[in-house]
Order: sequence, then C-alpha cells, then structure tokens
Amino acid sequence: MDTILTNARIVLADQVVEGSLHLRDGRIAGIDSGPSSLPGAQDMGGDYVIPGLVELHTDHLENHYAPRPKVRWNPIAAVCAHDAQIAASGITTVFDALRVGLDEDTDITDADMRRLADAIEAGMAKDRLRAEHFIHLRCEVSAPNCLESFEIFENDPRVRIASLMDHSPGQRQFVSLEAYAIYYKGKRGMSDAEFNDFCERRMAQSATWSDKNRKIVAERARARGVMLASHDDATDAHVDEAVELGIRVAEFPTTLEAARASKSQGLAVLMGAPNVVRGGSHSGNVSARDLAANGLLDILSSDYIPFSLIQSAFFLGEVVDGIDLPESIAMVTRTPARSAGLDDRGEIAIGKRADLVRVRVEEHIPIVRTVWREGNRVV
Repeated sequence: MDTILTNARIVLADQVVEGSLHLRDGRIAGIDSGPSSLPGAQDMGGDYVIPGLVELHTDHLENHYAPRPKVRWNPIAAVCAHDAQIAASGITTVFDALRVGLDEDTDITDADMRRLADAIEAGMAKDRLRAEHFIHLRCEVSAPNCLESFEIFENDPRVRIASLMDHSPGQRQFVSLEAYAIYYKGKRGMSDAEFNDFCERRMAQSATWSDKNRKIVAERARARGVMLASHDDATDAHVDEAVELGIRVAEFPTTLEAARASKSQGLAVLMGAPNVVRGGSHSGNVSARDLAANGLLDILSSDYIPFSLIQSAFFLGEVVDGIDLPESIAMVTRTPARSAGLDDRGEIAIGKRADLVRVRVEEHIPIVRTVWREGNRVV
C-alpha cells in the first residue's frame, strides 16, 4: 500500500522542507515540496516528520524486568513494556544493553540476561514488538566472570555492539571517590565499612582482570563482526588503547581531553541525552553541551530515560549556538545508524526505510504523535 503524508515539516539531512512524503513498500518513494493533491493523503497539520530514532545504548529494559530488589517480571512482558515505551519515544531501532560480567553483590544473574535476550529474539521472530531490537553487550571487564558471561551470547545474531567498561573506583567514570560513594552507597545502602571493603575488592579485581578481559572480548567481538565501543574514557592513553582494540564509538567520555582525542582519531563520540537535558553529568563529568559547543559530539543516547533522546534532539539547538535542527536530529538518527552499520535507515531520503516520527513541539517539549516502522504505523 502507498501512504502519503502531506502538510509536514520534513527534517532532511541538511534542511527542513514543508511538503509531502510518499511511502511505498516500507520505503520512502518520494519527497515533494508543497501539499499533495493525491486522494487519501494524510494531513500532518504542520507537524515535524523526522526519521525514526536509532538508540545505541539503553539500560532501560532491566528496570522492567527487575523493578524491585528480588522481584523478577515475566521476561516477555518486560520486553513488551520496554518496547512500548521505546516506540512511544520515537525510537524505531534500539540496541538493548544487557550486562556481561556481574558484581557478586548484585542479584541479577547471567541467567537473567539470557532470559531477556531470548525474549527479545522471540519478540522479533513473532512480530510482537513495535521497534526493531538488537542487543548491546555491556562488558564489565573488571569482573572475574566477564568472559564466562560473554560466552553465553557467543552465537547470538542479535548481538551487534559490545562496549568495554570498567566501573571500579578511582578512574574513568568515577575518578572522584565522593561521586562513587554517592552512587553506590545510595544505590545499595552500604555502611561506610561495607563501602570501603567494596572499593578495595573492586580495585583488586580491576587490577587482576581488566586488561586481560578487555583484549579477549575485543578480539572475539571483532572476529564476529560485532561493533566495539569504549566506555568512560578519560585520558589520551585510554583513547589510544581503544583505537588499538578496534573501537569505533567512544561512549560517554568523561573529559574534554578524551572527547577531543577520540574525535581526532576517527571515533564517533556518544554522550547521554539526559546529560544534555539536565545540563551536566550525574557523575560530575564533562557536559555534553560543552562537547557539542566544541564540535565534539556525534551521537546521543537515551541511556536510562528513553524519552530523553527525542527531547535532547529538539532541545540541543536552544542551548548550544550554531547547531540547527537537522544537525541535532542526525545525532539520534543518521549518525548512530551508520556507526552501527545500518545504512538503510536514519535519514529521510529516497530508498531509505520509512521509519518515521510525527512530532509536534509544545512548550519546548516534542510530543510524539505517530510512529511508523517500515511504513507501518506502530504508535
């Protein structure tokens, strides 16, 4: 079936055009300026039409599966609930982050991660989901069981990204032990003595396992064609190591120095959309707005709030001079799609997938009104 969307403000790669879109067989078949006179054309009422958002790193699925300590929700129901929120946020392609390498203190297990992966795969195979879902493995290389956890996803075709991270205290995301204490003591209710023991154990594990696991996971991911991302790089040395390992995306660099080094070495720099909306990092690290102002921001990720992705794209130009709407929309569509090797989407252009979002902006908030994936309405 053909679908005509008319009276729309269409956000293209380099401009906003008032006109019409022609969709056919799940692809964009025509882009015209001015209104369409074809019968059955759907009036967009002057709303924006943008490409469907591409989310490379969201930790949000776990909140639906483990909403309270020791509570586990049905994994199919959890994935469906997560998917509904993702799609209603304008995201049509999502890489769900699953943990590889776990603290012995957490009540989430490898088996839980595998159940979620199975539910994602079944959801896609049985056409239960609105967005298209892939898997992003968050590999905690300081964990003793990192390689064992990685192996349970060894032959999983949905795995397209693996990020290498080390959340031990005193470096990368948590250079400040004060910030580390606020995060972990608040999250787990530790006493001072328990927190000190936890820090010593995590630092010892990092010293023992991080370098070894980082290299082995990177080698195995490259062999399978899985895209590699670094995580929380803070120094030039971290970036040099990332380049040597074949990293393509620098996720959440914590300093201006690391972001600049990543950009100069050809890595795409990804930052959190909540950082843009809030005006700073919850860990006290570099502001995404500052990176954008210095031309060092390529990709935005919703991280822990799905709606923040579209919110930040429409908000960034208001708080950073020199960034227009096509440029900020590219940070949540075309650039992440290309970084992940998905060249068939992320842009409104002839022949691309008809993954689209109708948006109306009210009181500086983008209101998602309709979402199409491959030309089919899903929201």
